[in-house]
Amino acid sequence: MIKAKNIQKFYDDLQVLKGVDIHIKPSEVVSIVGASGAGKTTLLQILGTLDKASPVADFELIINNINIGELNDKALAKFRNEHIGFIFQFHQLLPEFTAIENVCLPAFIKGTNKKDAEKRAKELLDFLGLSYRYNHKPNELSGGEQQRVAVARALINSPALIFADEPSGNLDSESAENLHSLFFKLRDQFGQTFVIVTHNEELANLADRKLTMVDGNIVS
Repeated sequence: MIKAKNIQKFYDDLQVLKGVDIHIKPSEVVSIVGASGAGKTTLLQILGTLDKASPVADFELIINNINIGELNDKALAKFRNEHIGFIFQFHQLLPEFTAIENVCLPAFIKGTNKKDAEKRAKELLDFLGLSYRYNHKPNELSGGEQQRVAVARALINSPALIFADEPSGNLDSESAENLHSLFFKLRDQFGQTFVIVTHNEELANLADRKLTMVDGNIVS
């Protein structure tokens, strides 16, 4: 699913990532932990193609058998839309849109027609227990409900790979536990691969594999 070699990232003279190698298998749930400043989010953004690694010899990033370094900006945006879903600590729902409209946005970007996009969005919202929230805007939803809408949005294009950055960091303990269980339910039902950056030890330990980052490297 993901094969990355020698990921380095410099910001001027500051080296944030120091040659990270990582291999993640299909349908695997992998957590990435470490102290603040260890480089977790930077790594996640590069793996998720939201940022680019610094140009160094022997760097390679292959996702779903596609060499990311060979894609131009337009092809990369298309690949990201079709193959990758993102879940963030702050749900980043658009406040002027309803739940179903927020979920449909990546599908509309892909070119899916409105009827098919809304059908799929309703299926996902139903699966996530939000069938009664189709037409509610984010300010009418609880924190846990907003995050579940964000999960549905991440799933709308049936991506093979989901990246989550502190997905339960803004939730109460009950909502966080429900979200953690949901990730594994989704993996079991849809076969997605999850890469999760988290400070939540309970979530990290539930993963199939836990990677620890220290000072820009994976150490275990």
